[in-house]
Amino acid sequence: MIKRIILSGAFAALAQGATAQDLRMTVWTGSEAHLGMLNGIAESFAETHPGVTVSFETIPFGDYVQKVTLQLAGGNPPDLGWLLETSAPTFVNAGVLLDVGATLKGDADYDFADLSEPAMALWESGDAVYGVPFSTSPFIVFYNATMFEEAGLPDPNEMAATGEWTWAALREAAATLSDADDGIYGFQSVDGQGYDARVMHTLMPIIRAYGGEAWSDGACTLDSPEAVEAVTLYHDMVFDDRSAVPPGEQADFFTGGAAMTVTQISRVTKLDGAGFEWGIAPLPSGPAGEAATTGQAAIVAFAQGEHPELAAEFLAYMTEKANVATMAEFFPPARTSVLDSPAFTTSNPALSEEQMGIVAQGIADGIVLPSHENYPQIEAAMRPRFDALWQPDADVAAVLGEVCAAAEPLL
Repeated sequence: MIKRIILSGAFAALAQGATAQDLRMTVWTGSEAHLGMLNGIAESFAETHPGVTVSFETIPFGDYVQKVTLQLAGGNPPDLGWLLETSAPTFVNAGVLLDVGATLKGDADYDFADLSEPAMALWESGDAVYGVPFSTSPFIVFYNATMFEEAGLPDPNEMAATGEWTWAALREAAATLSDADDGIYGFQSVDGQGYDARVMHTLMPIIRAYGGEAWSDGACTLDSPEAVEAVTLYHDMVFDDRSAVPPGEQADFFTGGAAMTVTQISRVTKLDGAGFEWGIAPLPSGPAGEAATTGQAAIVAFAQGEHPELAAEFLAYMTEKANVATMAEFFPPARTSVLDSPAFTTSNPALSEEQMGIVAQGIADGIVLPSHENYPQIEAAMRPRFDALWQPDADVAAVLGEVCAAAEPLL
């Protein structure tokens, strides 16, 4: 299902004879709060661009890359879109992204140097710029504070302060808080999609805390002893402890069906009206120490789009300081001036400054999720092999060996 929100802010200008130009931008959010914010930015852009309208087209996350690719191949390209870090090398190398470097660097007021160099690493090639991250968002733990208190368990942040907040401690807490027979679980995977679209998002924070990585120097390392130990922990939570929401079950943290989940702050809108007290905590540590992990998404313009110059202008407008500060309520920014300012630490009314400090620390310490120029093919090759993990008697080491055998020729 695709949801389109169309702006009407420029219709008065059209009545005066201005030429209509409709920019179409693909996103994967269906949140009314997110779309309302995006609409507000686009409406203010239209005030200085008579005749311009912007439509935001929501494509479900799991289908996003495939459907955008089909639109590009089918001669129906969007003008702009969101793009994940995992897809950046693929789209850059395919030549489908518009180089917006001249637009951004040619405007002194834009202050290109304010963009974090590490955050921009995937999106620059020489003088060319193929996107600007609007969200460099760390994965953090959301937890049901009411459930922790009622069970007499220490708060995750108290454990983090004493160095006791580990994946083993999370597993123990999840087992205590679970009652699978009543449909209550201790832990939910990322967005409840940890067995398909979000399998890497769910497993990589654990793997890195155990000293593993996905791949390095053209070799797959998901079958390393460290990765096997980490994935075994999660497998045991699902099948031995029955503390993690298993495949096929719909228990959801945000409606009180799970005590903890790993996600990003953009999901905080789902807690509006929650019937329980909740909190956020950093990712647990492991034998290799803390391993903050970030996801990243950028705004890009497509080279085949109908209005490339206008698309580049709108990209610049969306990522200027004032609008980045506006988006910081949901999406941690790539602009250092915003990240270090009260505009960020006080941007989200649902989170305290202390909680936003956890987010900021996760950005400062975080490593972006694995990416590769062949990532879509790698993901497609790995996913059916990962499916074999989600059986009670799965041989984790053997399955991860199969995952690497499928991925390595593409690395």
